[in-house]
Amino acid sequence: MALRGTNQEFGRPYNRRIVLESIRLHGPIARGDIAKRVGLTVQTVSTIVRELEDQDYILSVREEPKGRGLPPTTLRINPEGGYAVGIHLTPLGIDAALINLSGDVVESTHREAPNATPDHAFEQIGAMVHDLAERRAGGRVIGIGMALPGPFGVESMSFVGPTTMAGWKDVALRERLTAATGLPAFFESDMAAAAMGERLYGIGARHSEYYYLYFGVGLGSAMMHDGNVLRGAWGNAGEIGHIPVVPDGEVCPCGNRGCLERYLSLEARGRWTGNDADWVTEVTPIFRNAIAIIENLFDPETIVLGGLAPPDLLERLARAAAPLHNSVATRADRDTPRVIVASGGQQAVLRGAAALAIAGVFSPRFGQMFTAERERGRDLLAAKEIAA
Repeated sequence: MALRGTNQEFGRPYNRRIVLESIRLHGPIARGDIAKRVGLTVQTVSTIVRELEDQDYILSVREEPKGRGLPPTTLRINPEGGYAVGIHLTPLGIDAALINLSGDVVESTHREAPNATPDHAFEQIGAMVHDLAERRAGGRVIGIGMALPGPFGVESMSFVGPTTMAGWKDVALRERLTAATGLPAFFESDMAAAAMGERLYGIGARHSEYYYLYFGVGLGSAMMHDGNVLRGAWGNAGEIGHIPVVPDGEVCPCGNRGCLERYLSLEARGRWTGNDADWVTEVTPIFRNAIAIIENLFDPETIVLGGLAPPDLLERLARAAAPLHNSVATRADRDTPRVIVASGGQQAVLRGAAALAIAGVFSPRFGQMFTAERERGRDLLAAKEIAA
């Protein structure tokens, strides 16, 4: 949906977000092209651009002349104009990264915190964010995004078992995260965050319709459609790990038997007594069936294997699956392998979580959450301080 400027309700702060979002999505872009996209006058856009340049969010670049006259100045996001923090909370520990506006990980840190309670986790997160911010003294942290295992809001499955954050039921995630860091906060499932990170900064940038299979402690997934994650009615689409695939198989903490993640996940690999090669041989038939199910249900351009699993293990699994079962993906005109390994690596989750914060803060819709702040004369995008 096209973003449009307005003269109502939120006024200049809203329009500034509209212009900034347009530059983020379409830069390098000229002022006139921004005006056409967002429905504002060139004069209004130019005024906003000067403000954004003064605030170091954007850069103006003029190409060398190639003929008569000067080429128009184009605008792009300044990578160091701000930072977002990405947090990945797992049953094993906490990872955090400071990520610039271009998606580069500039600082990162890790804390061992197996099965952390909410109080301990948020205490650790607050300290980690403070440490990351100090490493970029004088910079500007605009928000924080946290990724953690799902599903959310399902009594019999959420926060139950070794692949989830047990004991986190009914925790006010966004409120606790803001209280611990002083930053605008957002959260997402780790599989959706990883898919977004891969879409923005990895091999997924070359595709708009792909299925991301997330190998974490458990097994999750996300279908990317037209560059966005399909979320489902309650935001829990992609819990492929809880599809029963083995009749009368292993008991799963969700209450079913034979769920896919009981065989295909890092938790399952950890219970295996043999080496990686033996485990891959054992699970390949199940994996091959899962690939055919995904392809026939979603018809993706490709299936991307990613998450916390080592890339070499994912490469081995992809190779072992050949030859794949026949499915709707068996096309003579294919120019992409049916299964590929993510290029974003294990940082895809952190990048996706940070991207959630960047998009949230830059999005004009984010302004509706802070009406009271603006009524007191404070514009969050204009603030340059780092939360300590």
